[in-house]
Amino acid sequence: MAYTVTLIPGDGVGPEISEATRRVVDATGVQINWEIQNAGADVVAEYGTPLPESVLESIRRNKVALKGPLTTPVGRGFRSVNVALRQELDLYACLRPCKYYRGVRSQYDNVDLVVVRENTEDLYAGIEFQEGQPETRDLIAEIARLGGKEIAPDSGISIKAISIAATRRIVRFAFEYARANGRKKVTAVHKANIMKFTDGLFLAVASEVAAEYPDIAFEDRIVDNMCMQLVQKPELYDVLVMPNLYGDILSDLCAGLIGGLGVAPGANLGDEIAVFEATHGSAPKYAGQNKVNPTALMLSAVMMLRHLGERAAADRMERAIAEVIAEGKDVTYDLKPTPDDPTAVGTSQMADAIIARLR
Repeated sequence: MAYTVTLIPGDGVGPEISEATRRVVDATGVQINWEIQNAGADVVAEYGTPLPESVLESIRRNKVALKGPLTTPVGRGFRSVNVALRQELDLYACLRPCKYYRGVRSQYDNVDLVVVRENTEDLYAGIEFQEGQPETRDLIAEIARLGGKEIAPDSGISIKAISIAATRRIVRFAFEYARANGRKKVTAVHKANIMKFTDGLFLAVASEVAAEYPDIAFEDRIVDNMCMQLVQKPELYDVLVMPNLYGDILSDLCAGLIGGLGVAPGANLGDEIAVFEATHGSAPKYAGQNKVNPTALMLSAVMMLRHLGERAAADRMERAIAEVIAEGKDVTYDLKPTPDDPTAVGTSQMADAIIARLR
């Protein structure tokens, strides 16, 4: 079966790692017609926006996209191209597996957990009021009138909203993912002891949804304690589900447990559309140098193949990546024992080594 997939090469180092990843995916034998769409800082001059409508139309049509990292222009336009994509396409679930691969430099060798982050609500929804504006002063006065809470007049304000509906669907997503992938436990992460009407609601709804999945263990952790637990004993955790802001923070913490963002894949999923991407940024200072580690985007492509139902090909691709990393010969500088190792290879050469393992 052939699939049509939107490929957004991205900018900065995006085109290099996207090309390397495309070559490896093609080498698995899965037939993919890549529909190339450009976005990011490099297209603003042509389209007047880093996210042209043609990109959104392509993703809506194909339902699946693989995206290289994108640079968000500073000081104008979107707060984040990635956030805009999630909002426009209702990609409510951010899925970030964090798995240790032998050969990666890390303090841990026993991490295999998954962060499920709610993508649409919480402080990341961008409901903000700028300091000193008339509407901000009105809001401060209204809060004082309704709740008796005094807010300093020189404050900027962000609104944190957590809904029953969004919580229910993200927690259900986490349990369905756990069930489909042989995971044994879901942990809800929150700050319900302090934010009783937002995180408290998240925890209450999560507990209700958990009752529908008696085959999957359920527990909850306060977010600050969760950070300590992950550093001390990450092997105790499996699938973690949480509101937007905590998900952003903890997914980077978990990436640190496995050796960094260079080996951290990700996906943003809705009910019909899935966009797969590396967790790391565009690193423009390394653009064009054939230097950066392509593993994160390649592992995101492994997730994409599984999403398409091509599990055998996905398993072969993941195994080939893991073997190259474990051997430690044809890997980029950050996967060597020291980053100045003269035997380090480039992005393209690491892809060649992985392709050789697939044949």
